[in-house]
Formats: sequence, structure tokens, C-alpha cells
Amino acid sequence: MSSEQRSSTGASSPAAPRPARLSAAAALCAAEGVVLAGFGAYLLLMGLLGDPSSPRQAEMGGLTLLALAALPLVAARGLLLRRRWSRGPAVITQLMAVPVAWTLVGTGGAVIAAGAALGAVAVTVLVLLVNPAATEALGIGPRGEP
Repeated sequence: MSSEQRSSTGASSPAAPRPARLSAAAALCAAEGVVLAGFGAYLLLMGLLGDPSSPRQAEMGGLTLLALAALPLVAARGLLLRRRWSRGPAVITQLMAVPVAWTLVGTGGAVIAAGAALGAVAVTVLVLLVNPAATEALGIGPRGEP
């Protein structure tokens, strides 16, 4: 595969091993997507089968979470396949997660642990994705380079 073909697909050399940082970022993004999908499915089922105070709101919340779960899942797959485009959705997901984590921590009670875990995961993934080894594996170089 020529360097032009590699840069157009966004993948680095297939012979080079995937950096562990990139694999870790992909795993954490996938975990976020699975958790979002799980909460979305729960809300949807409770809206349809349960007895919430507002079934329509529970169903819409469930559908929204299921749709939002697609972003980190697609990003995780792209990171595993070393696609250049995958870094954007992964970073966007983490930037959306930070204020959610902050809100959960500020709420108090039992959700403090969930907020702290979400915040830790978001910051960890952001750090992993800006690492030079990860950016190089994704075919992202300094300005001026293709």
C-alpha cells in the first residue's frame, strides 16, 4: 500500500502493531457506548412496559441514549481499525461526557461514584487520544504534514 493510499484511508502501516494507548482508548469508548446503550434500553423498556410517571419522556430518553450510544461505538471501531476520522467522534464523546460527569458529581448521593468514574474515563481517553503514538498510528501528523 503506498503512502498516498494509506493517508486516504487514514490507516497507518498494517505491519506496525497498534499502540496499546490506541487499543485502550478504543476499549474505553466501546465501554461507554455499551453503558449508554444499556441505560437507553432500560429507559425504553420501562417506558413501554413499566409504569413511569411520564412514559413518553422515558421512551424518548431511551431512544436518545440509544442514538447517542452509536457515536462512541462507531468511534471505538474506527480507532481499532486505525481510521483517521475516528479520533473526532471519540474526542467529541469525551468532551460531552465531562460536563455530564461534573453534574453527576455535583448532584450528590449515590451518583457521585458514577460521575467520578465517567470523568476519569473521559479524561483518560482524551489523554490517550492526544498521545503522539496514537496520533501517528491514526495517520495524524503535525500541521503541514499530510
